[in-house]
Amino acid sequence: MIGLLGKKVGMTQIFDRDGKRLPVTVLEAGPCSILQLKKKETDGYQAIQLGFDSKKESRSNRAELGHFKKVQAAPKRFVREIRTENLEGLEPGKELDVNNFSVGDYVDVIGTSIGKGFQGVVKKHNFTGGERGHGSMFGRVAGSIGASSFPSRVVKGMRMPGQMGNERFTVQNLRVEKIDVENHLMAVQGAVPGSENGYVIICEAIKKPRPRKWKFPGEPLEELKLPEKKVPVAKAKKAAEAAAKKKPAAPPAKKK
Repeated sequence: MIGLLGKKVGMTQIFDRDGKRLPVTVLEAGPCSILQLKKKETDGYQAIQLGFDSKKESRSNRAELGHFKKVQAAPKRFVREIRTENLEGLEPGKELDVNNFSVGDYVDVIGTSIGKGFQGVVKKHNFTGGERGHGSMFGRVAGSIGASSFPSRVVKGMRMPGQMGNERFTVQNLRVEKIDVENHLMAVQGAVPGSENGYVIICEAIKKPRPRKWKFPGEPLEELKLPEKKVPVAKAKKAAEAAAKKKPAAPPAKKK
């Protein structure tokens, strides 16, 4: 699996080759420093450890500073591992850039959803609530939560008030619409969890994999062959008939 660490910049809209307007989320993907390679022989699994977004040395403890200086990399704010089966060409200390993805790729984006604090059942679980008028004391409360005789306890999984948001969330199969290598930006169609400037993990879509290799800065972008737009037969036939029936406009009358 190919992946990068990044940051959510914000949302905007672009137009595709057919003139259709697409809502996209702009992500800052990389550059990411390779901090460590995990191998099956030594660690029991195979992964690559990446670091993103540099910070001051005073913000790191001694253990972190030793880990970063071992590969001669600046201290990083966001460090995560990505499982991968291909470690060809990867070495600690090298950097990875947004050119690992191409326009037309599908990616899974992992982020932390926006926290909404402590919420009741109406907002958190979409409960209807009860009557609010004629002296009713029901309103926006949960109501009964358990039986009195059997089992005389609250059943596991009961939906109740509590913290809403601030959870790890994954959005799958987002299509890459645009890539800006110079500014380390990529635009994906759809929404991404989290607020602006929130850290995200960008991986190739697990449901739509394709053969690929890790690429390093300076290597050209891979051009994927995009499928041609298919026009329904009935619609094409109707358009041809309408063009055949259309008469040429009459020339303007001459003034006397």
